[in-house]
Amino acid sequence: MRTDRDMFFSKEDTKGVKQPHDDPLVIMLTIEGFNTRRILVDNGNSADIIYLSAFQQLKLDPKRLHPFESPPLVSFSGDKVYPKGIVTLIVTVGSCPRQLTRHLDFLVVDYPSSYNVIIRRPTLNRWKATTSTYCLKVKFSTKNNVGEVKGDQVLARECYQAMLATKENHTWMIKEKEKEKVEALETVELVDGEPMKTTRVGTTMSPDTKKKLV
Repeated sequence: MRTDRDMFFSKEDTKGVKQPHDDPLVIMLTIEGFNTRRILVDNGNSADIIYLSAFQQLKLDPKRLHPFESPPLVSFSGDKVYPKGIVTLIVTVGSCPRQLTRHLDFLVVDYPSSYNVIIRRPTLNRWKATTSTYCLKVKFSTKNNVGEVKGDQVLARECYQAMLATKENHTWMIKEKEKEKVEALETVELVDGEPMKTTRVGTTMSPDTKKKLV
């Protein structure tokens, strides 16, 4: 038996959505008390982003922007952008009484975009949220059962067309340092007393895993 706390999607959730479609999930959130549209929900595992133009439109105090020392953000097309900094903002998703309000950290990026904000997987996990690109909807747990926010399909198509026209790339990832990508290896003998029969294994694995692998 299902309860209101079960997060599932049904035919009821597809009402108002023009099918078939491949539209992105674009929603509205309340950020610092302002209804903010053109927010892309991206299930990628990276930082939440607010574009500098949106940061300025919200009339946020520049002093709230703190330095962010890291490698640049890199898109799949190879574009590199260094964030202007990081800012903590109050974000509300959903509507009363089924809503969540959280402090979220955003990287501020100075780059042309048809979107104002990008919400990524870490925040969706904090919200205990489930997304459906087919239904264009986000559902999440609240103290008053399951809340939800519907995607704006018309706005999503406008953003997508604008993105294609400008060859925009919103798929940003924080570039890893080379030394963090490479794990140190050690040489081990596969047969005791036969130094020519060896292999190399990672130094960070547990002794049990190492033994099984060898």
